[in-house]
Amino acid sequence: MKKDLFINGKWQEAKRYTTLVSPYSGEEIARVAAADEDETDLAIAAAFAAKRTMAKMPSHQRALILEKVARLLEERSDVAAELIAMEAAKPVTIAMGEVQRTIQTYKFAAEEAKRIHGETLPLDAAPGGEGRVAYTVQEPIGVIGAITPFNFPMNLVAHKVGPALAAGNTVVLKPANQTPLSAFFIAELFAEAGLPAGALNVVTGSGSLIGERIVADARVSKISFTGSPAVGIGIRNKAGLKRVTLELGSNAAVIIDKGVNLEKIIPRCVMGAFSFQGQVCISLQRIYVAEELYEEFVTRFVESTRQLKIGSPLDPATDISALISPKDVERALSWIEEAIAHGARVAVGGTAEDNVLLPTVLLEVEPSQKVSCQEVFAPIVLINRVQDVNEAIQLVNDSRYGLQAGIYTDNIHTALDAAENLHVGGVLINDIPTFRVDHMPYGGVKESGVGREGVKYAIEEMTEKKLVIFNRN
Repeated sequence: MKKDLFINGKWQEAKRYTTLVSPYSGEEIARVAAADEDETDLAIAAAFAAKRTMAKMPSHQRALILEKVARLLEERSDVAAELIAMEAAKPVTIAMGEVQRTIQTYKFAAEEAKRIHGETLPLDAAPGGEGRVAYTVQEPIGVIGAITPFNFPMNLVAHKVGPALAAGNTVVLKPANQTPLSAFFIAELFAEAGLPAGALNVVTGSGSLIGERIVADARVSKISFTGSPAVGIGIRNKAGLKRVTLELGSNAAVIIDKGVNLEKIIPRCVMGAFSFQGQVCISLQRIYVAEELYEEFVTRFVESTRQLKIGSPLDPATDISALISPKDVERALSWIEEAIAHGARVAVGGTAEDNVLLPTVLLEVEPSQKVSCQEVFAPIVLINRVQDVNEAIQLVNDSRYGLQAGIYTDNIHTALDAAENLHVGGVLINDIPTFRVDHMPYGGVKESGVGREGVKYAIEEMTEKKLVIFNRN
């Protein structure tokens, strides 16, 4: 199949195309447009020209379009899940879960489109304010530059496009090079749902070229980026006075306190560590277990890990498939070898079969090792023993990142202390840090980024507050 650029409501041929291959089989999936600066400029111009149309569109109409997209996606969910499985090597059962979440995200966006409002202010609370009536309104800020990653190619697009359109903005979307098909699929649904031409534009190609162009262009009012800290920091440095939301790296951890029942915890932690091969921003990467439970936890965790099925992403029974690229397999293996050289033990895994890295559990890992202190983005998890929860909290906080963290404990005081002392964007009590639903505020501290996603919270950052004052004196 051949995929063109989607600009101003039409499919437009590009000057150049690249080959998209399956991460699992290496077979060609599609020929995909690779936009240059001029073609990117056309997309920005189309979004800028459509600004007024979207801003003037009644909120009920914006909601109706978003509702229709959710309905169309529901009708074609099988096709959408297969697309994700093909281009991302996400096991199709997990891909279907992403499609269902994407439907919810657009439904939340439709609902929030009707709830964008300001407030009245009692100006007579200050001397000199008598006889005046004041209120605020929330106005769309204009063109949103959305740059999305490969790991949730449909739902993370929805988290940027949904709130932007709900608020009356327009969008230039740059999806990840490996996963453009999901973005093009959604663009088709929006066109079918009646979105005005230019309100959503999809450009594919070099991230550095297109991203730089979007970030530098004065017609773009806000950048919403999900990806690596290095790229995100570069965007923030170049964005000037543009608003910026950055969802960056993580090495999420969970603490297992003494005395908890491991029956439900083990399968939950295995899922958190290995779902989509660990290529999830809040994938469970570090587990700190009270020494009283350590041996039992490791034994049961390793047993459960051995039960995971390796295979094609299109097989509904598959739990683990290929990493997104051979380079990522090489990197992950080198990090494992580095940890072993510094005293870590491999409890299971540690090797690769073609482009599939086998689920890997490491024990006794030094905090300075890359598998502990950096974002591994692979099916690797470390399990270390700790004396108590306080030691575990210190280890969790000893990180450049702070997206989400979890703790399992039966003690309310311990839970409250953890909630207070864990330096992260979200604390999960009696759950893994890999939990997310699509209307909660989601974002981190430190190198995990700035700003919050979750539809309502994204809309707040995609609108401008305007003050209106009537002088009745």
